[in-house]
Amino acid sequence: MEAKFAAVGSRTGSELFDRFEQVVVGNDPVTGLRSIIVIHDTTLGPSLGGVRMCPYRSEEAAMADGLRLARAMTLKAAAAGLDLGGGAGIVIGDPLRDKSEALLRAHGRFIATLGGRFIPVNDVGTVQADIEVIGRETSPVCDKGDPSPYTALGVLASIRAGLRASAGSGDLAGATVAVQGAGNVGSHLARLLRAESAEVLIADLVDGRARDVAERYGARAMSPQDILSASCDVFAPCALGEVVAGETLPRLRCRVIAGGANNVLAEPGLADALARRGILYAPDFLANAGGLVYLEGQLLGHDDARSTARVERVGQIVADVFERADRARVTTVEAATAIAHARLTARRTAGKR
Repeated sequence: MEAKFAAVGSRTGSELFDRFEQVVVGNDPVTGLRSIIVIHDTTLGPSLGGVRMCPYRSEEAAMADGLRLARAMTLKAAAAGLDLGGGAGIVIGDPLRDKSEALLRAHGRFIATLGGRFIPVNDVGTVQADIEVIGRETSPVCDKGDPSPYTALGVLASIRAGLRASAGSGDLAGATVAVQGAGNVGSHLARLLRAESAEVLIADLVDGRARDVAERYGARAMSPQDILSASCDVFAPCALGEVVAGETLPRLRCRVIAGGANNVLAEPGLADALARRGILYAPDFLANAGGLVYLEGQLLGHDDARSTARVERVGQIVADVFERADRARVTTVEAATAIAHARLTARRTAGKR
């Protein structure tokens, strides 16, 4: 039996129709595929997004995650100066139990129905080998090269910009950085920080992972409970999102927040709360844009040297955001979002001529 794909109706009222170009759901009873693809905005180029496979508690939760991720990808690409749009792919299921070649290929056929408007890359619950399987059914896909080191490099540049704006110097030697998450991005960031003689504190929910990274690079492992309240110059969240929330904000003892995680703030109003506490926040969709910069380079055929140079410019964009926010007396999130929206508006206006 062939997979059945259909446009989804408005789950979130007018917001879905006003702000998202396309949301479709896929259901293949043969493989058990239940998936969602969100295309937020293709003004600047085709939408690129991760294929995230998780055992969501409900279809509504999966949809909400897809909408949020796709919107953030649009902002990230636009603010970073890329010719890409924002999208997200969601596969509902346990990747350890439910993932199969047949299911991934069914998802690839689902993506193919969009005619190149969505370009998939690996995300939570998928790896590059999975994207290669998906690529047997659709093109283009991002299945070459690991973006994690480039995400970490962009975070490092953002940390430098934050230290320069808050302390007058971007020198990392002797600075203390608390890295939350010892996965792909967090471990690469720890390596880069230690190479610059920074003091690194690191924690992870997986037993032993933070300890292994700490031993490898000369960092100090901490418990997941203690990392949030660690005294440090920079807090670098590199795991799951919504780290800064009403109950966690009072525990923070840092001057700068810049990390690789998405959706760091549990709610938008927390950007104001951070500013009132004197904590400089590098908006997550810019601080972690290095991986997306690299992926665009892969699609364009750039070599590693060119990709590295482009990723390092993320730090200058973050520095510009800090200056704009200070000058306009707005939060850094508002300043970064304004940059993204201005670029989208300019492209739309040019397209109407």
